[in-house]
Amino acid sequence: MCGIVALLSNEPVNQRLYDALLLLQHRGQDAAGIATLDGLHFHIHKAMGLVTDVFRTRNMRDLTGNMGIGHVRYPTQGCASSNQESQPFYVNAPYGIMFAHNGNLTNAAELTQELYEMDHRHINTTSDSEVLLNVLANEISRVTVNKRLNAECAFAAVREVHKRVQGSYAVVALFAGKGLLAFRDPHGIRPICFGSNTTESGAKEWMVSSESVTMIGMGFKVERDLAPGEALWIDLEGNATTCQCAEHPESNPCAFEYVYFARPDSTIDGINVYGARLRLGEYLAETVKEKLDLSEIDVVMPIPDSSRPCAQELAARLNLSYREGFIKNRYVGRTFIMPGQAIRKKSVRQKLNAMPVEFEGKNVLLVDDSIVRGTTMTEIVRMARESGAKKVFVASSAPRVMYPNVYGIDMPTKAELICGDGKSAEEVAKVIGADAVVFQTLDGLKNALHDMNPSITRFDCSCFDGEYVTGTVTEEYLARIGGANAKPAKKADDEDEGEAEQPVS
Repeated sequence: MCGIVALLSNEPVNQRLYDALLLLQHRGQDAAGIATLDGLHFHIHKAMGLVTDVFRTRNMRDLTGNMGIGHVRYPTQGCASSNQESQPFYVNAPYGIMFAHNGNLTNAAELTQELYEMDHRHINTTSDSEVLLNVLANEISRVTVNKRLNAECAFAAVREVHKRVQGSYAVVALFAGKGLLAFRDPHGIRPICFGSNTTESGAKEWMVSSESVTMIGMGFKVERDLAPGEALWIDLEGNATTCQCAEHPESNPCAFEYVYFARPDSTIDGINVYGARLRLGEYLAETVKEKLDLSEIDVVMPIPDSSRPCAQELAARLNLSYREGFIKNRYVGRTFIMPGQAIRKKSVRQKLNAMPVEFEGKNVLLVDDSIVRGTTMTEIVRMARESGAKKVFVASSAPRVMYPNVYGIDMPTKAELICGDGKSAEEVAKVIGADAVVFQTLDGLKNALHDMNPSITRFDCSCFDGEYVTGTVTEEYLARIGGANAKPAKKADDEDEGEAEQPVS
């Protein structure tokens, strides 16, 4: 999961790109980068770490120019510890392209070989983003033979990219001396939107971003989301043109964006994230009412912070008391980067502090956004009991996570998922030490999102139902990434919550 932003203006963009990345920090904390274009010269700075750690005054001074792109990274493919795989990426031909990508290609290995043998392009990292950049660069080269690069050529190249590339991708690309290109995969799995602003001088400037929160936070008017398969070209004079470049586009946004990753103050594909989480609370309340004896529940408590809207709505619907039983220390390092299970458990206790006054002698219902591996939730349940809770029930606003995600979320392999072997709610309760566990139903998740935007008939729910919307994910591919993903220490479970730095349980 990553965050991308692009800005085209008649004024310096370095500070505003930095500010935009701060607003997208929840989408990636592993690395950050900014590239600007000054005339025909690119300036770039990128490094491992948070935005505030990566950029210093001396770096910002060097990022001159009125156009630029930025990226925050949480790695899904490639080497997480290599600064070479931080973005933006650059190729010098054609024209000079600076590139940033959010998503994950499911045919990156095949494309790498194809690029080398057929297109004579060498990929120097293990990042699928470099693969996608080279596919785009190759297609731009083909369509601009004896032609100048313009919107028509850019859209023709994107059409060919859609034919070659499989998986999820939201992209911004800056062409030296030409303009800015943004495009989205034909299923619209990962989010991307654009907005505009009129400066005091009357000039129009444009912003493209993973989430609308960047535009709202920086005074831009949100124009709209890019449609699945659609591309946007903005020339150096600020003229914007869009075109549908996919043959059979279909809107299948990732359901996990609304459950967990996106900021609550963003709106993605017409669905307000905060409103979606409230709606999830309504549906979860119905399931809790069916599965548990409400007379046994004294209080509802969220696991801060992303589950708060769901927990609040659930408590209101069931006429139960709502309390904050856990206080978060926001200055503790992120648990997902810490090696070893014992260290991760210790970090959970450093990050979350249970208040005995809210637990002592009570039966509590803990509400979390999801239960992935289960290790964090096990520790949280233990903390609740140690603080005096008589009974501890757990409710998840998401259904059982049973399958790996291949579209840009570094989800553990199926064997590492607590429900990867099909465990029931009762079996999960035994593992994490809870008196009972209630999961959102799959229909509840789908209906909650569909209620918010009825025009979207299918969401990517692959980590819940194993149905991969691109239709190109094979058992062989899943086995291959399972072997690769079993090695790194970083996993989506025990990761801090995106918009509020909370550990995923």
